[in-house]
Amino acid sequence: MIIIPAIDLRGGRCVRLTQGQTSAETVYSENPVAVAKKWYEAGAEMLHIVNLDGAMNLDDSKNLRALSDILYSVNLPIQFGGGVRSISDVQRLDDLGVTRIVVGTTAIENPLLLQNMLDEFASTIVVGIDARNGIVALRGWQKMSDMTALDLAQKVAEMGVERIVYTDIARDGMMSGINLEATQEIAEATGLKVTASGGVATLDDIYAVKELEEFGVDSLIIGKALYEGSFTLEDALDAADE
Repeated sequence: MIIIPAIDLRGGRCVRLTQGQTSAETVYSENPVAVAKKWYEAGAEMLHIVNLDGAMNLDDSKNLRALSDILYSVNLPIQFGGGVRSISDVQRLDDLGVTRIVVGTTAIENPLLLQNMLDEFASTIVVGIDARNGIVALRGWQKMSDMTALDLAQKVAEMGVERIVYTDIARDGMMSGINLEATQEIAEATGLKVTASGGVATLDDIYAVKELEEFGVDSLIIGKALYEGSFTLEDALDAADE
């Protein structure tokens, strides 16, 4: 089980939003590079970076600059998403050295474009499925689709996607525990590799997600619990290795 610390970027700062609401923002650092170095020094194997401004169609130049600085400063694989909606977006991130590029809204709004991305960039492309009450949310969680998370997961699996990041929006930033049932259901039904996300509160949540490894859930993104000091990254890594 790989533990992936999250760095959510808004205006070039490291923040967390509760349930994706911009009105519920907590700024944890003005210096995302320092945060990335902290997680690197604590033993992180990968970082998950979210471009919140890009996801919401806002000016994301400061976030992209922060991403570039992190890639230059920290020798870790980076999983990056938020506002990736064109081949040129993917190419730019690939050129920067991003290991996994997370595509969300495009997977529903433009499946042909997603297929083109997959054809050109293969397993570099990861689909982010963010759901509220089982229904997929789009555009930085500001808009709801008419597709269930399970239906979308099955659809992208058929297209050749190898991995999804599944987030239950209702739990994101709430520290109320991962939606284990939905995460397992998607992994079992699709055969995809799944990165779980949203709601980690205690080390018990890590142990619970580890129980889903047999279904293909092989990694876990943790954000607020680390920033609030519920446990250390070292403790999380130890729990994942047990």
